[in-house]
Amino acid sequence: MISRWTIPLDTVRRMIFPRSLRYQLLSRILIILAVLLLVIGVLQYILMERFLYQNKAASIQRQIQSVPGEMWERLNGSTQKPRGPAEPFIFFPGSSVAFIDMEGHFKEVTSFNSSSSESIPRLDKQVYKDALKPPRRNKATFRIVNHMANGEQLVILQSVRSFNGIKGVVQVSMSTKPLKSDLYRHFMLFLALAFTALIGGLLAFLPAIRRTLTPLSRMVATVEKIDSGKLNERLPTNDQPMEIERLSHSFNLMLERLGASFQAEQEAKERMRRFVSDASHELRTPLTSIHGFLEVLLRGAASDSVQLDKALKSMHGESERINKLVLDLLQLAKLDRAPEAWLKACDLALLIEEMEPQLRILAGQRHITMEMNSRVELSLDKDKIKQVLLNLFQNAVQHTDSQEGVIQIALSTVDHGVELTIQDNGTGIPEDHLPHLFDRFYRIDSSRARRHGGAGLGLSITRSLVELHGGTLSVESRLGEGSLFRAYFPFTGDSAVAPHQIE
Repeated sequence: MISRWTIPLDTVRRMIFPRSLRYQLLSRILIILAVLLLVIGVLQYILMERFLYQNKAASIQRQIQSVPGEMWERLNGSTQKPRGPAEPFIFFPGSSVAFIDMEGHFKEVTSFNSSSSESIPRLDKQVYKDALKPPRRNKATFRIVNHMANGEQLVILQSVRSFNGIKGVVQVSMSTKPLKSDLYRHFMLFLALAFTALIGGLLAFLPAIRRTLTPLSRMVATVEKIDSGKLNERLPTNDQPMEIERLSHSFNLMLERLGASFQAEQEAKERMRRFVSDASHELRTPLTSIHGFLEVLLRGAASDSVQLDKALKSMHGESERINKLVLDLLQLAKLDRAPEAWLKACDLALLIEEMEPQLRILAGQRHITMEMNSRVELSLDKDKIKQVLLNLFQNAVQHTDSQEGVIQIALSTVDHGVELTIQDNGTGIPEDHLPHLFDRFYRIDSSRARRHGGAGLGLSITRSLVELHGGTLSVESRLGEGSLFRAYFPFTGDSAVAPHQIE
C-alpha cells in the first residue's frame, strides 16, 4: 500500500536537481569551488606534513650539533659494547636517542624526559654508513619508520665528530602522533574555513547571479507578451552583456522574419479571398444572364423565332465570356504554379513587324506608328510575347478614340536589355489607380470593362508573362493625356527562366 505522503520520484529529482538556470549556475559554481578547496586542502596537508617533518628533523639536528664532541666520546669509551645505557645528558622530550659508531655498534642513550626503555628502531647498516657522509646543504636527514612497538616513528640521523677524531651517527626517534595531531587540527581548521567560504559564496553568489540574469528575465517577460498580434515587439540590445545582446539580436531578426512571413500569409489570404470573390462575381453575371434567357424561353418565347434567335445569340456571347474568363484563370493558375517558357533566339523587332497587319486590323481607324530602333536577338517564347503585345495593344485600343486615337509602338536598346513601349493618347488613368493596375480583377471603370468583355485579368497575365522572361512591366499615365506601358526584356543570360526550359 502506497502512503499518501509518498513524494513522487520526479518531484524529488527536481528538488535535488532544479531546472532553474540560476540554481544550476549557483550549484555548479559552488561544486567547482568546493572541489578546488578540497584539492587545496589535500595539497596543503601533504606539503604541511612534509614541512613539519622537515622542520622537526632540522631542529633536532641542530640540537645534536650543539652537543660538545667529548660528550659523544664518553658514549663510545673503551668498551665497544656497553652493558647499560649512558647517563642522561640530552633533552629530547618523548624521544629515544641512540649512538652508532663507525663499526656499527648501537648504543642507547638515555635523555631527559625521554621515553621508556622501549626498543629503539634500528635501520640497516648501510643507512648509517650513508648518514656518516656530509649531508647536503640545508637538507635534514630523516625517515618515517613503522615500528612494531611504538607505531609510526620519525627517525632523525645526524653524524657527529669528537676532538679525538671519533665519528658516529646519532639517531633520534620520536612518534609522529603529536605532529599529526597538529596537522589534523590545521586541516580541520582549513575545512571549517572552507565551509564558511562556501556559505559566504552561496550568500554572495545568489544576488550576483540574480542581477546577472536580470536581462534574461526581462527577455522572458518580453517574449511572453509576444503573440501573433504583437510581432512588432523587440528585445533591447543596448547596454546588455555580450551573450544576451547577441541572443536579443538573433531573436529580433527571427521576429522580423516571422512578422514578414505572417504579413505575407495575411496578404496571400486576402488576395485569395478577393480572387475568389471577384471570380465568383465575374462568373455570376453571365450565368445569371444565361439563366434569365432560359427562363424567358421556357415561358413560351421559344416559339417566337426572333426572340429565340436573340436569346441564343446573347447566351452564346455570355458563354464565350465565361469561357474566356475560365481560360484566363487557368492561365494565371499555371503561371503561378509551374510557369514554362520554350525560349528560342528571336529578334523582337521582326516579331512585331510580322504582327503589324493583325495590329492594324485591331486598331481600325486609329493611327499606328512603329519605331524599331533595336535589332538584337533575345531568348523569347514567341507565342507568349505575341500575347503580351496583343494584350497591351488591345488595352490601348479600348481606351483611345476610334477615329482620333494614336498608338505608338517603339523598340529600343537600354542597359542590359531591350525595352518595348506602347503609348496612346487615350483617356489616361487616374494616379491613385496606377499602383493597383496589374492586380487581378482590378478595373478602373467596371461598366466600360464589361462593354469590352474585360474581367480585369489581361494586364495581370501580361505582367506574369513578362516576368516569366526575366523582365519587368511598368506604366506611366496622365488623366486625359494617355498612357505609356514599358516592357523590359533582359539580354540572353540575364533571363530568370530555368535553363531546362530553353530550347
